[in-house]
Amino acid sequence: MRLPALLLAGLWVAGGQAHAGLFSDDEARTHAQQLDVRTSKLEEASKQQVEINEQQATINKQQAEINKQQTHSMLDLQTQIEAQNTELRRLRGQNEELVHKLQDAEKRQKDFYVDLDARIRHFESIEAATPPAPPVAPVAQADKASDGKAEKTNDPAMENRAYEAAHGFLTAGNHQEAIKAFQEFLKKFPESVHVPNVHYGIGSAYFALKDYKNALASYQLLASKYSFSPKVPDAMLSMADCQRELKAVTTARKTLTQIIAKYPGSEAADKARKRLAASK
Repeated sequence: MRLPALLLAGLWVAGGQAHAGLFSDDEARTHAQQLDVRTSKLEEASKQQVEINEQQATINKQQAEINKQQTHSMLDLQTQIEAQNTELRRLRGQNEELVHKLQDAEKRQKDFYVDLDARIRHFESIEAATPPAPPVAPVAQADKASDGKAEKTNDPAMENRAYEAAHGFLTAGNHQEAIKAFQEFLKKFPESVHVPNVHYGIGSAYFALKDYKNALASYQLLASKYSFSPKVPDAMLSMADCQRELKAVTTARKTLTQIIAKYPGSEAADKARKRLAASK
């Protein structure tokens, strides 16, 4: 009775130990599997982190390159702006200098004209204050008349200075002063060789002021009264311009045709031909 009982007890103990060992292996296997899963996840996460780091490094590199290019561009732009500012200051300085020189030139011309006018008036007052000569013999009177004529002859140097002063106003763009000076010249030197040019200058000044009616009158006076002047072809060309501006298109074409007929080899005739062709 004791032996079978001992055998049974031993079997039970052995079976319990075997069951306990089997249970421990399952837990170990489960833990091992869980550990593998965790390891795999960690490895995957590590790979992802490495990729993220690489991407971030690439982005940082690209950003650094962009920043470098932007910095370079900003430096170039700043250099260009500084160069433009320097050039602008230089141009402003030149402009101020030119304006100052122009003002000085106009002042000198005006002062010269005023001085010239004062001298002319002085000579006129002296001439007016001179008492008439007593009657003399006919021959002596003839000699005196000849002397008087010589005294009234215009001074060429004075004429030239007066004309240059008036023309200086025209060149400087002071057209109103130019007209005034030219008209004063005609009063003081009506027989001057500069008279045709003076009429042309008056016409040019009026044309610049867009006073086409007075400009046309000046050009027409020059063309009709001083037909010998080399300024006539250009004056007629300007006449056509005035007529066109005054809406007298047919008259302007007639004037251009007259230029070609009267002065076929002139530069004015070439211009007239081109304007006629353009107006068709």
